[in-house]
Amino acid sequence: MAAAPAIHVNPTLSERLSGLDQAQRLRMALGLALLVAVGVIGLVMGRQAEWRVLYSNLADKDGGAIVAQLSQMNIPYKHADGGGAILVPADKVHDTRLRLASQGLPKGSVAGFEMMESNRFGMTQFQERLTFQRGLEGELTRSIQALSSVQSARVHLALPNQNGFFREQQKPSASVLISLNAGRTLDRSQLAGIIHLVSSSVPEMNPASVSVLDDTGKLLSNPPDGANSAGGGDAQQLQYVQQLEQLYSRRILDILEPVVGRQNVKAQVTAELDFSQTESTSESHKPNQTPDSTVIRSQQVSESNNAGASGPPSGVPGATTNQPPGASSAPINGSAQALAAGGSGAGGGSKRESIINYEVDKTVRVVRGGTGIVKRISAAVVVNHQTLTDDKGKTTTTPLTDQQIEKMTALVRETIGFNKDRGDSVNLMNAPFAKEKL
Repeated sequence: MAAAPAIHVNPTLSERLSGLDQAQRLRMALGLALLVAVGVIGLVMGRQAEWRVLYSNLADKDGGAIVAQLSQMNIPYKHADGGGAILVPADKVHDTRLRLASQGLPKGSVAGFEMMESNRFGMTQFQERLTFQRGLEGELTRSIQALSSVQSARVHLALPNQNGFFREQQKPSASVLISLNAGRTLDRSQLAGIIHLVSSSVPEMNPASVSVLDDTGKLLSNPPDGANSAGGGDAQQLQYVQQLEQLYSRRILDILEPVVGRQNVKAQVTAELDFSQTESTSESHKPNQTPDSTVIRSQQVSESNNAGASGPPSGVPGATTNQPPGASSAPINGSAQALAAGGSGAGGGSKRESIINYEVDKTVRVVRGGTGIVKRISAAVVVNHQTLTDDKGKTTTTPLTDQQIEKMTALVRETIGFNKDRGDSVNLMNAPFAKEKL
């Protein structure tokens, strides 16, 4: 009797795998690979950082600047709420904010008169005035920041509460703080435009009540009541002198560069100007003129005639007065007709007086001297040696001749309006220029 074969009730894993055919083994391998892929994806998704809001309610300009900076820093981001918020991974929120803050981002949006749209019911009059003032400050800030030279600005308005019982109403005033872009400045016309913009936006505001400061605390506008006006005048005078010197230097370069080359001439001009204001008054009288050329100012004629009247008797009564008059012992000068007309004879007399006043010739001259008169100009010009190339292509430098220097000096004198009596001077030197090592 033969022995029965052994039966394995629980086969091992290797025995099960060896009992599978090739197709079954392939399907099992694909299943395992799919299971591993799902596990890996789930692990990665589980480890993915949570998105947090970096900034929200950003203006379009600030949002674009922040997105561009995040791209440069290789920080992932995405938008939310229709582009009104920027999200970054939660573990990078604080670090990103600090790095953006070091670059001045975000600059922040300025609210204007749209603040008046959110007025709630029950607001007091003071709150309404404060909201209006903040809205007006925001609108002025937007307008000033629109200038190309201005990076940021802040406007502070002082609007006093007008009361009809005050004898003298207080006038409003304003202060403007400006931060300029790197390398940019404001000239006098731009500064005057900012002051006019602010003063015209507030009723009854005097332009002298607007103060403009830069980010260093320097007062750009003239203080009110003309304080320190001399300093402001000196600054304007210095700017005018610099502009005049640059104008003369540019003229010299324009006349010499076509002759010696663009980089072969340097010029510096020093102008001495007189900004003093003088005024003189002179009064002159001409000698007496002929009667035909004189002008009558006034004329008065007085005439009296007593031909038909006889004077009352005169003298002392007595025998002496009844005697006829004796012969005259005094010499008689003049004609008998004149004596009869001017005398007081028996037939009476007449009298004629004429008074004529003539205009006195007078000339009054007032001369006011202008400011910014050029007193003296000094020009210093340096010309490089001329470069010559021979037939073989060899380059050599030679100094200018005396005749060439004399001609160039004459050109410079004509360009700046040389005046010997004024003490002007022109010095033109020919020297080789030093070559910069790259």
